[in-house]
Amino acid sequence: MQIQTKFHGSVHIEPTETWHFPKGLPGFEEETKFALLPIEGNTAFQVLQSTKNTNTAFIVANPYTIVDNYSFEIDEPTIDLLEITKPEDIMVLGILSMKQPFEQSTINLQAPLIFQLHNKTAKQMILNDTHFEVRHSIGKGGN
Repeated sequence: MQIQTKFHGSVHIEPTETWHFPKGLPGFEEETKFALLPIEGNTAFQVLQSTKNTNTAFIVANPYTIVDNYSFEIDEPTIDLLEITKPEDIMVLGILSMKQPFEQSTINLQAPLIFQLHNKTAKQMILNDTHFEVRHSIGKGGN
C-alpha cells in the first residue's frame, strides 16, 4: 500500500510491515496503524509513521543504546494485550524530541514503545518509575 509520510514523501509499504497499536498512542488514540521506516544513512534512528495521517510521525531509537542502565518491568495488562510470552518476543523503542544542537535532543524513558515481534502489535507503556525521565538528554549517556 502507498502512504504519505512526514519525512519520506510517498512510500510503498506492505500491509505485513505495519504495526497495530490496539489503543493508539496517548494523545493519538485514533492512530492505530504505524510503519517503522528507516532513516537513510542513519541506523540508530527510525521513523514511526502513522499510515493514516501524514503529520503523525515520531523519531524513535533503541533506548538501551542511549542509556546503558535502562530497565523496567512490563506490566500485566501490556503482557496480556500484546500476548508476550518471553522477552525475545519484544523490541523496545523510545520517542525522541529532536533539538539543535543534536546533543540537546531527548528521549522519553518514562513511556517506552513495546513491540511484539510475532503478532505485530505494539503499545506505549507509561512507567511509574521516577528514576527515568520523560526528557532524558541524549548527550547525558548512560546515567
